[in-house]
Amino acid sequence: MRDLEGRTAVLTGASGGIGPHIAQALGREKMNVVLTGLSAAGLDQLATKMQTTNVISILTDVTERTALEQLVKAVTTKYGSVDLLVNNAGIEMFSRYHMLSLDDIERNIKVNLTSAMLLTYLVLPGMLNRRSGHIINMSSLSAKAAPPCAEPYAATKAGLIAFTESLRAEYREAGVSASVICPGFVTAGIYQRIVDETGVCAPRILGTSSPELVARAVVRAVKEDIPEIIINPGPTRLLTTLAELSPSFAEWVMHRIGAVEWFMKVAKFREDKNAQHTRSS
Repeated sequence: MRDLEGRTAVLTGASGGIGPHIAQALGREKMNVVLTGLSAAGLDQLATKMQTTNVISILTDVTERTALEQLVKAVTTKYGSVDLLVNNAGIEMFSRYHMLSLDDIERNIKVNLTSAMLLTYLVLPGMLNRRSGHIINMSSLSAKAAPPCAEPYAATKAGLIAFTESLRAEYREAGVSASVICPGFVTAGIYQRIVDETGVCAPRILGTSSPELVARAVVRAVKEDIPEIIINPGPTRLLTTLAELSPSFAEWVMHRIGAVEWFMKVAKFREDKNAQHTRSS
């Protein structure tokens, strides 16, 4: 879709992290932007900041199928169609896998992967009827070279890549396409929250990207119908290629550049904090 003006976009995970930056990028394209998330205050603040009449916010828990159905019904009632869906909602629970609860694992899967698949299913018929539409799935470099202590996160983000590839292969000829965005460490959202929580910064060699760069990539992927965009200034872009060509060598590189150590430190910080909390309670 080269011209986005007047079209309608639904953005999940809009109230925090890179969500507000994506929302503002879509607003600058003069789209009708539907903001969804769990924070009413965050959504209202963002809608006010965007200073446009073409934005509405709808509280939505993406883990609830009924909530997703109600969201699509509300948007189609107001605007008539969903032209762009940005599946941006995502969570992490970086931890040693055996320390997670079964509820933790299920929630990761529901938020990061199941919600995107269900919401896509709900908007797809309308897109096919109009022979026009685009799906953006927000993945991660962790899906390309999976780190330790991130099993549910890496698995769900890898699932989004495969989901996107399958959608493109099946529906592009019908006028509906899909793209996946794979950021590395972004100075907003999950990575920044982890740094604020733990004080553990990733090694400089891994690089960081601005949320504005991610937002611009979303718009470019839609306008130019790009299958996949990787966003990271450091050598981890090369690592993703190495991981496919030689998994053993990629493992060695991840240790050498400090990626493995960073994720292990984050998990250890949280484990120690939880243990301290348990002893004091």
